[in-house]
Amino acid sequence: MPPLSDTTVRRAKATEKLCKLFDGGGLFLLVKPNGSRLWRMKYRFAGKEKLLAFGPYPEVSLKSARDQRDDARRLLRAGADPGAKREAERVASAATFEAVAREWLNLKSSSLDARTFKKKQERFEMFVFPYVGNRPIVEIKASDLLAALRRIEARGKHETAHRVRSECGAVLRFAIVTGRAERDPSPDLRGALAPVVTRNHPAITEPAKIGELMRAIHGFRGRGVATEFALKLLPLTFVRPGELRAAEWSEFDLDAAEWRIPAGRMKMREQHIVPLSRQAVELLRELHFQTGSGRYVFPSMLTSNRPISNNTLNAALRRLGFTGDEMVSHGFRSMASTCLNEQGWHPDLIELQLAHAERNEVRSAYNRAQRLAERCKMMQAWADYLDKLRTNSNVVPLRRTA
Repeated sequence: MPPLSDTTVRRAKATEKLCKLFDGGGLFLLVKPNGSRLWRMKYRFAGKEKLLAFGPYPEVSLKSARDQRDDARRLLRAGADPGAKREAERVASAATFEAVAREWLNLKSSSLDARTFKKKQERFEMFVFPYVGNRPIVEIKASDLLAALRRIEARGKHETAHRVRSECGAVLRFAIVTGRAERDPSPDLRGALAPVVTRNHPAITEPAKIGELMRAIHGFRGRGVATEFALKLLPLTFVRPGELRAAEWSEFDLDAAEWRIPAGRMKMREQHIVPLSRQAVELLRELHFQTGSGRYVFPSMLTSNRPISNNTLNAALRRLGFTGDEMVSHGFRSMASTCLNEQGWHPDLIELQLAHAERNEVRSAYNRAQRLAERCKMMQAWADYLDKLRTNSNVVPLRRTA
């Protein structure tokens, strides 16, 4: 049977039954009784007969239909199913950046605390979805991401721009492993964004000024007992303020002098053990008489069903006369880190107690398993040191010996 010609295709008439006009290589024109003319290709793959649709005539010309047939036959010779490839392309083109990002966020929701998840979601909804959300993710280019990130930088939010770049990269890599994208262009943007200027949390680190701070804290009398005790315990434990304020009595074993913060409340998503000094245990036992019947160690004055607020401890420091440029609640971590390093304590112990991430997995596992006893000694020495500074004793920072 000779191949089709443009004239034959153009003059093809509808009949009462389906009519197929074959061109060769599996390509044929399907003429329906209603007059529509559709290009189809019949082929076999893995022992099964299959069908490809190339579109209607005259929107798809004879030449275009033949080109699509030839492309499909090349795939068959390479051992690939052209129908499966077309379906994958269809799915990829239908998958918008927003759809894939929301799917990725949904997967991450179980491993993130509610506040972190909400912040990630809000960043996408505010800075990404309005500009590239409706684009097929397979078409996203570095220039598309850069245009969205430039808008963030224009607001002066340089750190946010870097966070968004990283999160977009995670979504694109998720799209790759789920077969909806072929490449993550976000690494191409390294160096294209303004660098983030790191600002350390204001902290008092000079021994004499630490003594003044501790005396002020021990003289603090707020309206609520929770704030008073939280302010006294923060320098003794130097955990993150959010970890302290949301502490629950069920996390404490005062007889063992341990506070085990569950993974769900930790930034690094791992349980964190805080050895409690004698001074910390005494404070907690005293506080237990007043708040121990409830869930939270430091309940809000308004309701015992939630802890003190984010700003409570910083507000207390302001009431004591320390400005935001001098000391903030997060600064107790810097204060402890600086002093303990100067006193010769092993950096690994300090980093472990700060609950910072350990990049070396083997070393991390060793540290978690072996160094709790040493951390107990360090935390007691730190509490004793703070007491000496507070009482104006002659403090000579003791260098820790091996």
